[in-house]
Amino acid sequence: MQFFIIAGAINGFLSVALGAFGAHLLEGKVADKYLSTWDTAVHYQMFHALALIAIGILMSSKVLGPISTLNTAGYLILAGIIIFSGSLYVLSLTGISILGAITPIGGVAFLVGWIMLIVAAVKHAS
Repeated sequence: MQFFIIAGAINGFLSVALGAFGAHLLEGKVADKYLSTWDTAVHYQMFHALALIAIGILMSSKVLGPISTLNTAGYLILAGIIIFSGSLYVLSLTGISILGAITPIGGVAFLVGWIMLIVAAVKHAS
């Protein structure tokens, strides 16, 4: 529980910091398409940082508890942040287009993480 709340808070912080970095230091230094790619990475990182915090809260014994599917969901979403947003950040800074092939792996991790969250909720309701 605590791990996902802390990981979510760290990623929320990083999302704000990286968003400011992109807006103030990258503008005019990278092509507009890369600035847009940077913004996409920031947005997905923030949305999923909030998801990590929610998962941490749901893991509280007063809510759903430490369900293994919640744990799996949290790790998949964290992996998604690292792979999806991370590859987009590096792509934006370097222009190495092959990194675009890695990004969908992070997207799949996000999707499976959300599915695991659904599974946890359904299991709890049963």
